[in-house]
Amino acid sequence: MIQPMTLEDAEARARNIKVLLFDVDGVLTNGDITVIPKLDGSGVEVKGFHAHDGLGISLARLGGIRTGIVTKRQSQTVAIRARDLKLEFVYQGQHHKLKAAHEIMERARITAEELAYVGDDIVDLPVMRMCGLAIASANARPQVKAEAHWITPLPGGQGAGRDAIDFILKAQGSLERVIEEYLDPGNQAAASADIGTGKM
Repeated sequence: MIQPMTLEDAEARARNIKVLLFDVDGVLTNGDITVIPKLDGSGVEVKGFHAHDGLGISLARLGGIRTGIVTKRQSQTVAIRARDLKLEFVYQGQHHKLKAAHEIMERARITAEELAYVGDDIVDLPVMRMCGLAIASANARPQVKAEAHWITPLPGGQGAGRDAIDFILKAQGSLERVIEEYLDPGNQAAASADIGTGKM
């Protein structure tokens, strides 16, 4: 079990982070899974995402933080959102998330200390126990909060992802700089970020 740590300890860990991964349901969404039935017996899955998290992904990119998702479920909705946000690492259908995390570390050429993960349920614990900065969303299960280095002020689907990004960028001393870069009307990277089309 991860030992409780001070804010200063969590900030020290955050300064090493190069890749930030998120669970989806309960972290980038509020955890609700709405299925709309179709006449052929199949269903369309609907999820709600928060705009603050989307803008946060853009800030992370400007700050040099690479981002991605590792989720147990398979969802077209998630695929669309990941594409709109230009997430670098997208792993769906991952029952054993640790395998995906190790593959991402190898692809990104980083160590465990340079990886952060945001989770909310017990399926996230193996990655959280391994990575350099384990973050739990405010709505996380008690077992997950008990093993987190830091807990977001806001729950999943209401800005938890943005909380995690802001925390890391602030610890690295780049938050204010990347905000100003994002606001610069001449910054094409910011202007082209998170423009959804709703098409696959």
